[in-house]
Amino acid sequence: MNELMNTAAQTLDRHQIRELISAHQGKPLSFEGCRFDDCDLRELDLAGAHFVDCSFTSARLEKSLLSRTHWTGCRAPQARFDMADLTEAKFEGGDYNNTSWSRARLSAASFNEVKLTGATFLNAQTLGLSFKDSILVHADLRGISFRKMRVEGLHMSGADLGGCDFSSATIAGGTLQDANLKGTNFKGADLSATELGQVSVGDLQQHFKGCTLSTAQAAAIIASLRVRVV
Repeated sequence: MNELMNTAAQTLDRHQIRELISAHQGKPLSFEGCRFDDCDLRELDLAGAHFVDCSFTSARLEKSLLSRTHWTGCRAPQARFDMADLTEAKFEGGDYNNTSWSRARLSAASFNEVKLTGATFLNAQTLGLSFKDSILVHADLRGISFRKMRVEGLHMSGADLGGCDFSSATIAGGTLQDANLKGTNFKGADLSATELGQVSVGDLQQHFKGCTLSTAQAAAIIASLRVRVV
């Protein structure tokens, strides 16, 4: 494995980053505590790079090569990753609120304990994409498949889950309260450990047909109809 070439605690612009890539061609780069705020990083080859406690506020990363990159504790609110190649990228912690990942390659990428409020993943390639213990409030996740996956600790209040496939998945923890579930498939899914919010009988037929709920969830739905079970 190639040794990482480390750069620490610097504010970098596009020209400096291109010089680093050229000077260490063939060796993955490592950045710690660096600032890339408002930086234009479009179409740069940073595959395999490691970013630790870096800031990418409003950075432009469209069409960048970011496969196998590691992101630990970074902040990138309002950054754009549209059409970037993030295959097998790993995100651990950090703030990616209001980011855009439209048409990005996210196959086998993973997000763990990440804030993604308001993020959009429209038309992204997401085969093998995984989220765990992350905040996806009001995120646009339309069309993503979670089939047969174990989905843990995802807070998806108000998220757009239209057309998502959760069939045969286990959703543990987190919440689906006020999420858009138009066309979402929960057939065979276990939702017994998830907060659903207010659910009507009509919602059961339209959105939750074929899933597993807990006794407490079923009782809450019946109670909302003012029906007493004795």
